[in-house]
This record gives sequence, structure tokens and C-alpha cells, in this order.
Amino acid sequence: MKDTRITAQTRRPERLRRLAGRVAEALRSDRGDVPGWVLITLMTAGIVVALWAVASDALIGLFNQAIAQFG
Repeated sequence: MKDTRITAQTRRPERLRRLAGRVAEALRSDRGDVPGWVLITLMTAGIVVALWAVASDALIGLFNQAIAQFG
């Protein structure tokens, strides 16, 4: 009868190496879209600035009205 504990223990380092390789590959593949995230962030900031420029008085009035209900 074969001792399965010895076989499992000898395969463990190989499994860990394969797992580490898969994790490293996944981390490397996620790093390529930085310009996309920068563009999304800048576009969102631009939309907020544009809305604030157009509707600042209405937004301030809406905020003050909401705060007055609780204060």
C-alpha cells in the first residue's frame, strides 16, 4: 500500500509554485488600464465642474433647504 502523505507532501511545493505563478500573472494583467482610469477620473471631475458652473445657485438652494429641515 502506498503512503499518500508522502506523495501529497512532495506535490505541495509544486502546487504552491503554480498558484504563485497564476496570482502573479493575474496581477500583471490588471496593470495595463491606468490611462483608462485616469481618463474616467478626469471626465467625472469635468462633469462635476460643468454642473456646478451651470447650476450652482440651484444646488446651494437645494442643499440649504435640505439642511433647514433637520436643523
